[in-house]
Amino acid sequence: MAAIHQLLRHVKDQRGSDLHLAAGLEPRIRRNGALEPVPGWPVCEPARVLELLREVASDAHWEQFERDHDLDFAYGLEGVGRFRVNYLCQQNGAAAVFRLIPEIITTLEELNMPPAIGALADIRAGLILVTGPTGSGKSTTLAAIIDRINSTYSKHIVTIEDPVEFVHRNKRCRISQREVGTDTESFSAALRAAIRQDAEVIMVGEMRDLETISLALTAAEMGSVVFGTLHTNGAANTIDRLIDAFPVEEQALVRTTLSESLAAVVSQLLVRTADGNGRCAVVELLLKTAGLPNLIREGNTQMIPSLMQSGRAIGMQVMDDALAAMVEAKRVTPREAYLKATNKARFESLIDD
Repeated sequence: MAAIHQLLRHVKDQRGSDLHLAAGLEPRIRRNGALEPVPGWPVCEPARVLELLREVASDAHWEQFERDHDLDFAYGLEGVGRFRVNYLCQQNGAAAVFRLIPEIITTLEELNMPPAIGALADIRAGLILVTGPTGSGKSTTLAAIIDRINSTYSKHIVTIEDPVEFVHRNKRCRISQREVGTDTESFSAALRAAIRQDAEVIMVGEMRDLETISLALTAAEMGSVVFGTLHTNGAANTIDRLIDAFPVEEQALVRTTLSESLAAVVSQLLVRTADGNGRCAVVELLLKTAGLPNLIREGNTQMIPSLMQSGRAIGMQVMDDALAAMVEAKRVTPREAYLKATNKARFESLIDD
């Protein structure tokens, strides 16, 4: 058995999320949001890190790493799960991060997501963005929504990922999972092809560049449901970031297109639970209402939080209200929620009431 398999099993056994390896450090896992050393493992010398990394890399991947000093791929270990893997070179030598992707897709109910998140699976056309910082659970939430569609409807779903993370089995839907670099040249090439592949649902693992964003908007405009992720915080910031990706002379047209095609924005954070034994997702949710297109077209995104607060009856919520509800339910501590709050003065008034 490869020595690194012991470390990967330790991640799962300890309910961790990531394994970190780096020359000059002992192996560490991320558990409940914090990094902690793996017991019984000494500091890894540079040569030892290379040995561990070589055990799970194919010849082609290893050649790419030696050439580019960066590598992304997925690795599956039976009985443990799949890992999203990143190899890198840093000052002291090689390093890597292995992110555990569970074998079984967690349902929206198990994630304690509000019902309005589940209703996103019923949307028939438009752009749905799931946003948040790295490690905030975006992929887990997206996988749960895709699984809900897969269990409910008979559609063609195309996912475009780098690498493929959660593996979806065909249930009622036909699912085509495409990995950038292996099954397709790029996100944009696969997205352009998906428009011609009778795909009713398209999931773009990461909207990294202008061409991908533009094609996602086009696909949504043409009647597909397009799910995409961005590393942004908050619904209003997400809309601004999307529009700012385009040249100034194109932004007025993009605002019009986005105002018509944007169906929802889910902005997500992971917060440590009150008992300290885990983390839970907290979400901000913007849904398309009669007033949203005008705000986007006019560039009046600062009014979006007010729109969300007035739309609580249909499931919309701003992040600070969601955090306050978590505090009230005693799922997170006031301090932990305060650290994540957007408008800290307003948040204090919410939990003092």
